[in-house]
This record gives sequence, C-alpha cells and structure tokens, in this order.
Amino acid sequence: MTPPPFYTLTGNLLGERTLTLADWAPGRTQRAIGETFQVGGKGINVAKMLRRLGLSPIALCFTGGHSGAECSGWLRERGFDFRAFPSEKPTRQGTVVRSPGQRDTTFLGPDAPPGAAGIRACAAYLDDQPADGVLAVCGSLPGWETVAFDPLRAALERWLQRGRLIADTYGPPLAWFARRPLDLIKINRTEFEGLRIGPLDLRSTFPVRSWIITDGPQPVRIFDPAGNTSEMTPPPIREVSPTGSGDVLLACLLAAHWHRSLPLAQALAFALRYAAANAADPGIAEFPLPAN
Repeated sequence: MTPPPFYTLTGNLLGERTLTLADWAPGRTQRAIGETFQVGGKGINVAKMLRRLGLSPIALCFTGGHSGAECSGWLRERGFDFRAFPSEKPTRQGTVVRSPGQRDTTFLGPDAPPGAAGIRACAAYLDDQPADGVLAVCGSLPGWETVAFDPLRAALERWLQRGRLIADTYGPPLAWFARRPLDLIKINRTEFEGLRIGPLDLRSTFPVRSWIITDGPQPVRIFDPAGNTSEMTPPPIREVSPTGSGDVLLACLLAAHWHRSLPLAQALAFALRYAAANAADPGIAEFPLPAN
C-alpha cells in the first residue's frame, strides 16, 4: 500500500551552533575546541527521524536573513525535502555549550515571527497538496494570535476536511488546536496541566480523537479514539541528553500508526523504544536504531 505523504511544519526554526569546550564556567573568556552547526526546531527533528525510518517527509519552515540562508543550505546539503517560506525577520539562532562531565547549556535567541507573506505562502502550499496527507504541526508558532496567521488557520481548517492533522505545540496554538477534531495531540504533562482540565474531562471538553501525554521517564498516558485510556512506561536507560526525544517519539508514532497501520498503543510501544534510545545518546535522531 502506498504510504500517505507526510509533512512537518516548524513555525520557529533554529540555526544552532554547538561549541565543545574542555571546561567552562560563566564570567570568563571561553575558547572552544570544536564547533558544529545543525538546524533545529521540532518539525525538523521529526522529519529527520522519519527519514531514518525510511519515509520521505516534506519539512515546511520559515527562513529569513543570513541565518535562514545558512539553515536552508544545511537542509539542502543533507538531502531534506523541504519548503522554506520567507520570514520578515532573520531565523533565530542558538548556541549549545558542551563540556565533558557537565550538562549541556543552551542559549536561544529571541523568537522570530514569520510575517504575513510567508504565512500566506505556507497556507497556499498546504491548499495545493493532495488529500490524505499527514501533517504534524510542531513546536512554537510565534505570533499565532495575530491576524497575520488568519490564512494559515483557515488552511488548517480546510486540511481537517481532507487529511490527517497532528499537533505537538503549546501556548495559544495548543488551545486553538485542542478545540478542533485533530487526529492526535502529543504534549507533555506540563502542557496538559496548562489546559486546566482533568483526564476525566478530556473527551467531553475537546473534540481531539487521540492524546499522548508524556512525562519524561514516567509513564505515558494514552487516550485512544475508542475511548480507552491506558499508561505505558518508557524503557529504563542511562540518560545522556533528553533533547529531541519527544520529537523522535512523535516521528515514530507517525510512522507506526499512519504508515504501518499499527494500533495506537502498539505504535506508542514502538516509539518509546526509539525515544529512549535517543535520550541515551548526545545527538538528536542520530542514535543506533534499536533491533526490531
């Protein structure tokens, strides 16, 4: 069976440099012994993991300025299928400081709302895609509550009539998505508690068909389309870096549930193994794949 087309939408792209230092502390000049560059953002991480699983997702994002051009070049060099819509502001930048024996420290630049022209272009692109696609909206969407996002909100409403829509976001976008009949929302426990409802009120309050609520190494809660609720405990691991593990989890859920047609609980069991492997590795979606 031909798999549906997969899309990820990153509303707040990140050009990220990792500096490796022999040792470091605040308040003094630091000299790195190594430097790497990578493109971050939750939707990019999801697309990266989908590619490792053998799928061919299209990564949608907004880029602006020299930092945006550098991000586009990085994605192009690595063979990503992506569409970069213009942003009025330069793509945000970040720096990760890594030193042996210390936890990574990340510095993020300010959010970069994309602007009206890029949002209109993204909405038009979504309207032009074939039916039955699987779209995952990932991460923050700066400026979501402004009128500039009206075309994208309208396009997402239309997408609901002909495709699958999944969200892994927070803040105002989460509140908006939670009031639509999405196929799945994946959030962490803190974001869920921000909705100010209890699990028993979930189905009566929101039309979302399925929920996955994560809590780090604690059990993951599942609310499936049949009305069943359950919990599943992630595999125990020696954590190196949890960064990106939620994105790996979402990518594996997408692949297992909408490509391999596994029931949601089985898809989650598959995804948790990969997310745990990611947390035991310093990179994002770069770990050795678990044996099937």
